[in-house]
Amino acid sequence: MLSVARSSSGVIVAALTAAALAGVGFLAYQAEAAPDKPARHAAAAGKDKASQPGGRPAAGGASQDKGQEQDRNAVPAASGTGMRVVYALAQKRVWLVGADGKASRTFDVAPSAVSPQAGTYAVTSRSATITGSDGIPVEHVVRFHAANGVVFGFSAAVDGSSPNPNSGKRTGAIREKPADGRAMWEFAVSGTKVVVVP
Repeated sequence: MLSVARSSSGVIVAALTAAALAGVGFLAYQAEAAPDKPARHAAAAGKDKASQPGGRPAAGGASQDKGQEQDRNAVPAASGTGMRVVYALAQKRVWLVGADGKASRTFDVAPSAVSPQAGTYAVTSRSATITGSDGIPVEHVVRFHAANGVVFGFSAAVDGSSPNPNSGKRTGAIREKPADGRAMWEFAVSGTKVVVVP
């Protein structure tokens, strides 16, 4: 009787262990496929763009997409030298540029209704979490300029939303995706140069 109890409890332990390992494996897979892995998703998106329905390569194909991606990743000319954050108003894009002049990261942003003037600024203050001027809870706030009652800064909405440029509110929020907000937070300490280009 005792050996039957040991045998059935061993089966239960083995089954629970197998289920736990399967769960951990699934979570690892999900984490690897998460949207905060931009390089992998950008590569996959490039593959999708490079083919037409039916799997045939599009005219220009992957090489054309690669050239366009390289153009988007190139640090804008006339954006200064040294370590800096570069924000291109027309492209709605940011580059985190190291002392060597090369971008360690670049990403799209969503600006608010009011944009800063082109020029060179510096990070003036930072906040880990606050309520944004549009009433949305935000994190990783990096402020670099204020003019006419509008504070300009980069932030990521906790809920992932973008500012509404048609809300009628005069706000200077430049919203990033959460992963990009973390990267900005780690890169742009107080005093870091911020260059805004047209």
